[in-house]
Amino acid sequence: MHLNPYGEYAVLLAASLANDWPDDRAGIEERTIERGMTMRFPVASDDHAQTRVVIDDWLRVVDESDPAARAAMLNAQMAAVAAFPRLTDHDGEGWHLHYRDSDEALPRVLAAVISVGTSLHLVTRGMDRLGRCASEPCDRVVVDVTRNGRQRYCSVRCANRAAVRRHRARG
Repeated sequence: MHLNPYGEYAVLLAASLANDWPDDRAGIEERTIERGMTMRFPVASDDHAQTRVVIDDWLRVVDESDPAARAAMLNAQMAAVAAFPRLTDHDGEGWHLHYRDSDEALPRVLAAVISVGTSLHLVTRGMDRLGRCASEPCDRVVVDVTRNGRQRYCSVRCANRAAVRRHRARG
C-alpha cells in the first residue's frame, strides 16, 4: 500500500486551473488526468460552474498573506468536504487512501483534494510558498516548489521582464 497525500500535485493542479481556466467540464477532467488523477467522475450539468467556485475559494487562500487567516480558510474548506479516509484500489494504482466519499461529484472531489493538498504543501514547505507572480501586471498563481523557497515568478519570461525593469530603473 502507498499513501497518496495529495500534496504537491494537488496544489499544482489548482494553480493550473486558476491560471488557465478550461472552457468546459471535459477540459477540467482532462487537466485532472494530466496532473495525476486517474479517476473518472459522474457527470453533472453544473460541474464546470461549481468547479469554478472551488477555484475561486482557493484563490482567496492564495491571496491571503496572513498565515493564521490562511490556515483558518483552509480549515473551513476541509471541514466543508470532510469524509472518513477510505482505502481504495482503482485504475491499477494499488491500495491507497482517499480523503473523500466514493462516487463524489467532480467539484467536491477537487475541493477535498485541493484543500488537503494545499494544506500539506504549506505545512511541509512553508506557509509563504503560495502566492501571485511578483512581475507586474501578471497575476498568475505561483506555487513555490523550489529547494531554496525563493520562487517569486510564474515563469522565466516574467522573471526576465522584472529583471529588465530593475535594470532600466537603475539606468
